[in-house]
Amino acid sequence: MEELDKKTRKTILIAQKNEITEYHIYRKLARSMKGPYNKIILNRVAKDELRHYHLWKEYTGVAVKPSKFNIWKYFMISRIFGITFGIKMMERGEVSAQAAYTQICKNMPETECILNDEEEHEKKLIEMIDDDRLKYTGSIVRGLNDALVELTGALAGFTFAFGNPKLIAIIGLITGISGCLSMGTSEYLACKSEDCIKHPVKASAYSASAFLLTVMFLIAPYFFLDNAYYSLPITIMIAILLIYVFNFYISVARDLSLKKRFFEMTGISLGIAALTFGIGLLVRYFFNIDF
Repeated sequence: MEELDKKTRKTILIAQKNEITEYHIYRKLARSMKGPYNKIILNRVAKDELRHYHLWKEYTGVAVKPSKFNIWKYFMISRIFGITFGIKMMERGEVSAQAAYTQICKNMPETECILNDEEEHEKKLIEMIDDDRLKYTGSIVRGLNDALVELTGALAGFTFAFGNPKLIAIIGLITGISGCLSMGTSEYLACKSEDCIKHPVKASAYSASAFLLTVMFLIAPYFFLDNAYYSLPITIMIAILLIYVFNFYISVARDLSLKKRFFEMTGISLGIAALTFGIGLLVRYFFNIDF
């Protein structure tokens, strides 16, 4: 029994450290918010975390210091990738904490209802957060997806039609800039014509930026390598990596399936690339282009 008591105390100390760390993360995020709405919600969540901390402190009888590294890490993730993504990443990183809570509840059943009530309360509060970046994910998806489908396929076709990497890069850049302007305009007009909660200019900016950034990544190998046939597989690998990174972001921020979205988007992009690859070969054959 003495061993069990030591083990329980250890798990409570882990939980206590997590709670005080999260309290400081939410407080730091709240101070960084410009508008009052998110600030109020984050401060309420921070108070919940502090209450959890004091609950465990009653059992351990000791004060525990927060993890300064985790405070800095999750604050920076939230500032760069959006507050919802940062918080959800923090929740995903709490596997050890969840195991600790499960162990505590087994040995101390009186704490289970308190924990369940508090966790449900926190979940509802987090869902109320107004995350500007998450609101415009639809626009980002359209910009990213269009660039991947159009340019990956176009670069495959250009590779086997022309063969010159610098020429392909320049054509790809011109095509990409044109597509970016078209994408931004289309997104702006779509938001203006629909009963849309998004700001048309912001939606346009997010969509066009996603398109242009994707274009720059995809054409980069053609600028740096002298062989177009080496550049193409690297471009395809970059496209797959971009698809994975973006879908990972969406799956975390919106609690969606990563696997399904990743394979669907990858299949579409690579399918179009393969089709255009074939068209490039036909163009080269029928027009008798040789290098």
